[in-house]
Amino acid sequence: MFGITQKEPAKPFEEKFFAHATSIDLLNPQWETQEFIFYADYDNWGETHVWAPHIIAQNNQFFMFYCAGGDDDANYKIHLAVSDDLWEWRRHEANPMVSDGYHARDPMILKDGDNWIMYYTATKSSYGGNHTVAAVTSDNLITWRGKREVFIHPQKGTCGGPTESPFVITKDGKYYLFVCTNNPYSNTAVYESDVPFHWEIENQVGSIPAHAAEIIHTESNRYYISRAGWGEGGLYLADLLWHAESNTIIMDDAAKSLVTNKRI
Repeated sequence: MFGITQKEPAKPFEEKFFAHATSIDLLNPQWETQEFIFYADYDNWGETHVWAPHIIAQNNQFFMFYCAGGDDDANYKIHLAVSDDLWEWRRHEANPMVSDGYHARDPMILKDGDNWIMYYTATKSSYGGNHTVAAVTSDNLITWRGKREVFIHPQKGTCGGPTESPFVITKDGKYYLFVCTNNPYSNTAVYESDVPFHWEIENQVGSIPAHAAEIIHTESNRYYISRAGWGEGGLYLADLLWHAESNTIIMDDAAKSLVTNKRI
């Protein structure tokens, strides 16, 4: 597990390294906390902080995409680091992978056919405007092109907003976009689409009480959802149960059982 961390109360621009924990079993309640890892490197890479790591495995290597910040709020950087073992990381010489604003961040990678899609949160203009989810594509995880806005929220602003932490999964021929709305803080909206590059706000099919949710789909066809955030006391994992007949989704963990009556 890799994630944003810093002492409470919230100081997002002082989040300059990642939390790291390991376990032999995803559901083991006794995860082992490791030393902080991967410190922001301003001198060599212009990194003002490190946010929102997202890691995928490809060709016997691990690719970690993360927000590296920058001095210009309208030109934030998304960087890539590569590892052979999940312990030692080296920044890729082609960084940045993406430069965008306002506070472009929260990268998430989806394999779709022969290409990769990177989703991230941004705004309509690099200097603010409608909060959006943007996407770029690649065939090698290094060269990203073809930016498009795949979700535009009517709310306008700069930082924060209702399109943070985008996460996309496919199920039964549909694409589901999860975004953290921050309204309230622990709320994730879910949108459905037939295609990976367009969601409408009218197509919301669920609302889950979780901040910065990510989805894990295991080889045994089980789904899990995470929640975290400032003041949450840690990282939590819950079952994500799909009920087509009753049109409900149940998110259940040791802390509480969370149920919504929306279809998903």
